[in-house]
Amino acid sequence: MIIVEKNKQKEKEAFSICEDKIAFRKLNMHLVDVECTFDNNKILFYFTAENRVDFRELVRDLAGVFRARIELRQIGVRDEAKMLGGLGICGRPFCCSQFLDDFVPVSIKMAKTQNLSLNPTKISGTCGRLMCCLKYEQNAYEDAVRRCPKAESFVATPDGLGNVSSVDILREQVLVRLDGQNEGPKRYRTCEIQVLRNGKGSRDGIEIPTTLPERYQEPEEEELQLTPSFFSSAKPIVPPEQWTPPAAKDDADAEEETEKRRSRRGGRGHRGGRGRGKGHAEGGEKAETQEKNAESRSEKPQRSEKANGGRRERPDRSTEKNGERRAPRQNKPNNENPDAPKAPRPPRPPKAEGAGEGGENKPRRRSHRGGRGRRRSGGQGGENPAPKNEA
Repeated sequence: MIIVEKNKQKEKEAFSICEDKIAFRKLNMHLVDVECTFDNNKILFYFTAENRVDFRELVRDLAGVFRARIELRQIGVRDEAKMLGGLGICGRPFCCSQFLDDFVPVSIKMAKTQNLSLNPTKISGTCGRLMCCLKYEQNAYEDAVRRCPKAESFVATPDGLGNVSSVDILREQVLVRLDGQNEGPKRYRTCEIQVLRNGKGSRDGIEIPTTLPERYQEPEEEELQLTPSFFSSAKPIVPPEQWTPPAAKDDADAEEETEKRRSRRGGRGHRGGRGRGKGHAEGGEKAETQEKNAESRSEKPQRSEKANGGRRERPDRSTEKNGERRAPRQNKPNNENPDAPKAPRPPRPPKAEGAGEGGENKPRRRSHRGGRGRRRSGGQGGENPAPKNEA
């Protein structure tokens, strides 16, 4: 940043020094800008002049002052406007200083094609040349001119024959003076007329059509109707005459909903810290199965206890509805039916013979207590473990 600031300061000094040298040498040239390279090895001076200028003596004077390579470049008035910038007659910055890379040749024929005034002050820019914007829409005007007739053309209209007095290229409309009528010219579209002779000339030998062209009729605008489709989320609007308020729910329906919510809360998804996703996915089917199981337990408690030796019969839940296998359920307190009697604990297996007398079948015990590998006398870790009660 320091080098850039130094170069800018040096460019200002070089500009003033060069103007003094030009005035001293009495050269017919106008200095525009000075540019200094980043390494300060070269200085460029841009100037404009009407004719060729011999500036060899000026280069020697500038080289003796700055001790660097000096280069003088002669530019045109368009390049001068591009360097200096400014505002055009449209009120916007110059196109050449904003986005134009190269200058396109512009001729007075473009102004004639676009039906513009040929006054030089109106179609010229700040640089004194024709405005560059005349080239922007030239292709569109040329295409429209091919579809429109020339002035003083002999045409047939829906109202009769006549001559074209003027042409509106942008709207593609023409003004026609009808024969035998003292009224002013009428406006027609280019599609409503038939050109019999394009341009000036006589009407001799021109075949006049027996039928006149028809008038142009604008198409009627169709009203947009919003229709619901299967692929849109718009819902049909119900008129207020057909709208009916929703029916109130009965007390019985409200009680059923509360029971279902309670059964869902006490389901498997909230036990043991398991997720709720599976219980919610099955929905009302799981709640119905839980209600049926609770009814079967409450109706036949004695039969199940007698068959299992005093223990309650639990349904087999090893498989679900879709046949998927799930982990076995642990013995946990039944939150669904808290009034049901608790199942008695199974009797402990008897001790093996000779285990209390210090026989050979007695398992070894570790010397420490409370360790992780502690075993009971009736455990499974001995050589001859005690038989289980098959009852």
